Amino acid sequence: MSYSFDGKTALITGAASGIGAALAHKLADRGCNLALADLNGEGVTAVAQSLKSNARVVTAHILDLADASAIAALPDEIAGSHAGVDILFNNAGAALGGAFADVKPEDFEWLIDVNFYSVVRMTRAFLPALLASPDARLINVSSVFGLIGPPGQTAYAASKFAVRGFTEALRQELAQENVMVHTVFPGGVKTNIARNARINLEDMSKVEEGVKAAEANLITTPEQAAETILRGVKRGNSRILIGRDARLISLLERITPTGATRIVMKLKGSKP
Repeated sequence: MSYSFDGKTALITGAASGIGAALAHKLADRGCNLALADLNGEGVTAVAQSLKSNARVVTAHILDLADASAIAALPDEIAGSHAGVDILFNNAGAALGGAFADVKPEDFEWLIDVNFYSVVRMTRAFLPALLASPDARLINVSSVFGLIGPPGQTAYAASKFAVRGFTEALRQELAQENVMVHTVFPGGVKTNIARNARINLEDMSKVEEGVKAAEANLITTPEQAAETILRGVKRGNSRILIGRDARLISLLERITPTGATRIVMKLKGSKP
């Protein structure tokens, strides 16, 4: 039987824009109550206000994913408005560009905090609520850079490989429970992640050049990505690939694990 979102409560991180906001709109259309979290308080409040109705409960929560204490306090904050949490989307993330030798240690650690440890902490904080739900779902967003590790992405790839490994192991641990676990691997999605990335370059013309090059590879809309995620959750797919580029990379990674990155870089016209 396919999964029904109607009447359930979903918690989404990174809900102020991009895939998170698109998920919020599509889940509202499916009858979900929503707890929306983001560091951008104005943005997440605007999304929440646009979705409020008498048919569902929608709340906005300002959350810094690099703040462990803020994550620990979130379940009590959400419990003030929602009876429980049935679905957790660990969607929020950040980017950090630059060769490993050029990346500042504090920036590397910040990215791991935001992209990986926040997923671990959010999962730990809300696992009791998910286990208390009769039919729960946990969705962790990795990346195609959780399948291959391109140059200039040491921090980002490390964080997304970590999300992938954590989620796959947790899926096995929860196999006999009422919580189904999904890993999402987006390819190029048209969000602001590239433009908002921390980039360790002093030459701003090179920064803008790099951002434009990254944005040229963003081919999937957030709405398309959200629809693919929800379809995958509904069907019970443990791995959800978003976009033709993600499907190609996944195939190459299985065929030639040591050569996939080199092939992808050549296809994109870059040197590995």
